[in-house]
Amino acid sequence: MKKMYHLKTCSTCARIINGLALPSNFRLQDIKSDPITEEQLEQLREMAGTYEALFSKKAIKYREWKLSEKKLTEKDFRSYILKEYTFLKRPVIVIEQNIFIGNSKDVINAANSTLHA
Repeated sequence: MKKMYHLKTCSTCARIINGLALPSNFRLQDIKSDPITEEQLEQLREMAGTYEALFSKKAIKYREWKLSEKKLTEKDFRSYILKEYTFLKRPVIVIEQNIFIGNSKDVINAANSTLHA
């Protein structure tokens, strides 16, 4: 599977999509208009190891909802990601059995190397 979970309105995601020169068989899923399903999230968690690895603590709602003041469990991370698309760290890139989470330069370089290997 070659897929990217992203947010169409995110300029960082758009820059990454343009920079990766994605092949035509690569599927893009805008998580706002096409929300992530429980099944998809479970597949991503299996690849990432934890729901927390997929959770964005940079999301505005993380601060607004004062989640930093709470001790969140894996169940909480799962629930919040399914409830509110902004809690999924973006982008999440899946290339066959490899997962790349977030937009750091190292993560994007590794995804690019795997994609064009």
